Amino acid sequence: MKYRHTYLMLLLAGFLCLGTAIASAEEPAKKDAKAVHSKSFLETLVEGGWVMFPIAVMSVLTVYLSTDGVKNTSLKKTSPPDFVAEVKLFFQQGDYVGAYTFCRDNKSPITNVLRVGISLLGDGKTIVEEGMISEMHKESASMGTQINYLSVIGVVTPMIGLLGTVTGMIKAFSTLGSSGIGDPASLSGAIGEVLIATASGLVIAIPAFGMFYFLRSRSTSAIHHMQDIINQLFRKMPYEALAGVHISGEEIYAGMPNWLVDYNQQPVAEVGIGTEIDPSTGEVA
Repeated sequence: MKYRHTYLMLLLAGFLCLGTAIASAEEPAKKDAKAVHSKSFLETLVEGGWVMFPIAVMSVLTVYLSTDGVKNTSLKKTSPPDFVAEVKLFFQQGDYVGAYTFCRDNKSPITNVLRVGISLLGDGKTIVEEGMISEMHKESASMGTQINYLSVIGVVTPMIGLLGTVTGMIKAFSTLGSSGIGDPASLSGAIGEVLIATASGLVIAIPAFGMFYFLRSRSTSAIHHMQDIINQLFRKMPYEALAGVHISGEEIYAGMPNWLVDYNQQPVAEVGIGTEIDPSTGEVA
């Protein structure tokens, strides 16, 4: 065992010496290569041609949409703990008018959904659930709009890079056709445009797609968290005691049919199922 450790130590030392020798031999070659030709990052980007401008715009949009998406899909943004605690207190006290007022004055995805549900409490459980589901779909669509833009960027940016590749190849073949291989500088510039445009498009598209899937999963988790809170709040809701109650305070536009009451709010006729109404006069036929 002792000899084995010694052998391994000698072998490791030999590899280290060999690596050092190779690195020392390569350093002069690297220095000579750098001395021959060295480009800055900006010069490399400029060599990519005109397509670098739309790719740069896409990169800025990717950063903005990713940052904004992380903020909008956080639990502090979708279900603020302070708002949830305040609404729970109103529900425990049976103060649904106060809960509605609080949700109306404090905007957030969860308070928007709760506001709709509270305003429909007098119409029964089915209507309340349908109203909240509809509002939750709106909030989910609102969060998903900007997230979907990242998917668009992930698809479009490689296409822009491919367009730069095609234009660079056209320039390369044009250079070959006019001056042959006697002008390597012009040919290398065209080839550089081909490679840099393609690489730049992929460099932007890959993070954009990654953030798209990450934020989509994050948005789904936020919606599920909202559903858990809403289910907890509306569990054992006394819909029978709230039947016919109008809590929201918003104007109701659905009035009684004009053929049942006149302008003095006096009953005009009893209208049953199957009764025909004259559409021109609004009177019972």
